[in-house]
Amino acid sequence: MRLLVGLGNPGERYRRTRHNLGFMVVDQLLARAGGGSGCLEGEAWVQAARLADQDVLFVKPLTFMNRSGVAVAQLLDQHRLGPQDMLVMVDDAAIGFSEIRIRERGSHGGHNGLRSIIDVVASEDFPRLRLGIGPEEPPSDLAAYVLSDFPEEEVLVVQELVGRASDAVLCLLREGLPAAMSQFNGARPRR
Repeated sequence: MRLLVGLGNPGERYRRTRHNLGFMVVDQLLARAGGGSGCLEGEAWVQAARLADQDVLFVKPLTFMNRSGVAVAQLLDQHRLGPQDMLVMVDDAAIGFSEIRIRERGSHGGHNGLRSIIDVVASEDFPRLRLGIGPEEPPSDLAAYVLSDFPEEEVLVVQELVGRASDAVLCLLREGLPAAMSQFNGARPRR
């Protein structure tokens, strides 16, 4: 089994914010897997499913972004899995808007959700898919920026980004991490 962990903040207030891209990818992947209502398990919403001929557990930590590691560690322990058995999907203000970056492992890069997971599970050795939300000009208040809704003019690009991220996860499950990195890392394709 693989945990597909989307990071975000629970509640209607945060549903359409930049910081909830991980939740958005989980929602789209779950729809592709046939849906389901999920349930609470520990401090996370979870839904077991089959995706790309693999057993997966869709996960949305409900601990808020900065404490995501608490919920993730509980699930890893409960299902007797290691950090390498999960894929974490997360927004990233440090990379360009609509870019995807898949990595096998690495630091938190300043992202508090990743920092929490790394601190609590005591490992950087887990794959992650970063979704770029970086603005052209650095915002004066990064917290306000990531917690703001996407403006109307970005909604279609965000939908396309979530779709490409979902395609990248399916590629990773079917063909492996190197293939997904090769096909999806970088800027969105030009039309």
